[in-house]
Amino acid sequence: MKRSLLLIIVFCFAFQISDAQLWKIRRWEAELGVGPSFSFPDIGGYTIGKNLLGFRDLSYRQTRYNINGSLRYRLSRTFNARLSLTYGSLHSTDTRGSNEGRDYEATTSLFEPAIMGEYYFIKNRYESSYLFLKGKGLWSLLKSLDFYAFAGIGGVSYSVKGNDALIQRGMEPGGFSVVIPAGLGATLIYTPNVNFGLELGGRYAFTDYLDGFTSQYSRSNDVYYFLNFTVTYKLKSGPHGLPSFR
Repeated sequence: MKRSLLLIIVFCFAFQISDAQLWKIRRWEAELGVGPSFSFPDIGGYTIGKNLLGFRDLSYRQTRYNINGSLRYRLSRTFNARLSLTYGSLHSTDTRGSNEGRDYEATTSLFEPAIMGEYYFIKNRYESSYLFLKGKGLWSLLKSLDFYAFAGIGGVSYSVKGNDALIQRGMEPGGFSVVIPAGLGATLIYTPNVNFGLELGGRYAFTDYLDGFTSQYSRSNDVYYFLNFTVTYKLKSGPHGLPSFR
């Protein structure tokens, strides 16, 4: 009886150690994200004082899309490094804003590479215990959630297409700028290999010409946001620490 009890204790202790270190076997993660994009440039929008916290600027007319691919490397259980590549589109128009008489409109195509760090301020304790949690209901799913914050540095190459009114005003056709990405996200462990997630990230650009235009009343550079629904696949680490696709 004592021997059996000892074996059980040793097994549980060994399982906890292996459970805590299992993330090291799958340090690499490949992620795909898609979702809407929003921008707050000098074209469009409502006058300050008539626009509660900027919510009136969020409209279907101003919304476009983005698609993102990322490769993530787990430095520890709660810290990750991430390489992100995003293609997206932004749109701005004076229609239904505070400057309808100006009648400017612009569509911006952009490509954004970025390097970011992620910190998981809420990390689930069941990362490698999916088989034990499967089928136990909503509470088990909630315990499989992770919440993280991210920030980094990147660049954006952008091209602007404007209407005749904007072109006659002297539109800037495009360029390149440094951007600072930052935001919050959540992931749900669906299987030991697959996560689903939701991420909201803002970008502060070191330019005021993402819409090809800047106003004399502008007080800051352009800002844009991505809201992404993500799918993550965990890759095994190869013999030299590189990701294995087998």
